[in-house]
Amino acid sequence: MVATYVRPPPLMVKGAGCYLWDAENRRYLDFTAGIAVNALGHCDPEMAKLLYQQALTLVHTSNLYHNPWVGELSKQIITKTRSAGAMHSASKVFVCNSGTEANEAAIKFARKVGKVRTPSGSQHEIVSFQNSFHGRTMGALSATPNPKYQKPFSPMIPGFKYGTYNDEESITELVNEGTCGVIVEPIQGEGGVNVATPSFLQALRNRCNEVGAVLVYDEIQCGLSRTGQLWAHQILPPSAHPDILTTAKALGNGFPIGATIVNDDVAECVVTGDHGTTFGGNPLACRLAHYIFSRLSDPELQASVLVKEKIFRQGFAKLQQKYPEHVKEVRGRGLILGLQLTVDPAPIVTAARERGLLIITCGTNTLRLVPPLIITEEEIAQGLEILEQAMEVALKRPHEVHSTKGQQEMAPPGR
Repeated sequence: MVATYVRPPPLMVKGAGCYLWDAENRRYLDFTAGIAVNALGHCDPEMAKLLYQQALTLVHTSNLYHNPWVGELSKQIITKTRSAGAMHSASKVFVCNSGTEANEAAIKFARKVGKVRTPSGSQHEIVSFQNSFHGRTMGALSATPNPKYQKPFSPMIPGFKYGTYNDEESITELVNEGTCGVIVEPIQGEGGVNVATPSFLQALRNRCNEVGAVLVYDEIQCGLSRTGQLWAHQILPPSAHPDILTTAKALGNGFPIGATIVNDDVAECVVTGDHGTTFGGNPLACRLAHYIFSRLSDPELQASVLVKEKIFRQGFAKLQQKYPEHVKEVRGRGLILGLQLTVDPAPIVTAARERGLLIITCGTNTLRLVPPLIITEEEIAQGLEILEQAMEVALKRPHEVHSTKGQQEMAPPGR
């Protein structure tokens, strides 16, 4: 394999619910959910059944022909998004295969809108924000201002500008008549579980309206009920809703799929031949996503996420009391939570794994917890107990912790 990741030792061979097993039959409680992917847990029985049934019926035809499930999924996403009180102008869906593809489509659509509105081509710039993560393909990478990712493949695509997250005062200068699109995560996942303030997102919406730019909310990690609402932005008034919304990760619960949701103003600018995909919208992925979306949009599941968040926060408060010099802050909403530390968390991640708990990091010295949304209160308590044990070892007896390699996908430059 190409050496794109440094992995820790376990070889995972089986999963069920909130647990994974390695090749030596050691069991791990999974607080990572495949980086916020397995929202319904590992090997959901109904998903496995549907996968088998559809694989016997029809897997792929390409977009040269219609298939029933891409239409059903698109209709479901639009209907449930609007009825939930999110993106009130949601109208059409482009189905693809991953989060980075969903964001590539969003960037291209924003550029196309800019060209339609300003035929001279002067309105072509894309604005994104420090500590964001939008993907690894060249367009999405150009919107991800982390030298760790950009430098090996520089120069980036021209026309990208970067602002400071939650800095309202800089918006007027940052977003101007040359801006065709602004892409922002309502909650930055890889960047440190940083939550956008409602006033910041409203200010971005207002400025986009003033200059005719498209506003894109990247909810690939924070969407699909991870916050306790179907979409993280639905706590905002309609006046702060986006023109484009991107999703992936939990949409397939481990099966590759992504989607770019647009309003009519955007859809009308995209014509046949402007964009495409070979595998995107295939009947197998769409049938699975249709089932998964129906589960994730369940109000009872969403309510349970908020209950579980409180349990996590109670456990974090205990850790803050026990380690006040090491635990600085708790960030996030629902079941996308970050524990900000004053020390490198890698030894804690290793000590937790050695004791049967999988956690990951993000940003700078941040522990990230993104468990399956179906996790039980008992499993949360078990995981918090292991986390406390791991912190005890890592912070007080660090010589007992083995290699910490392979713990972080997105490390700050120079780490």
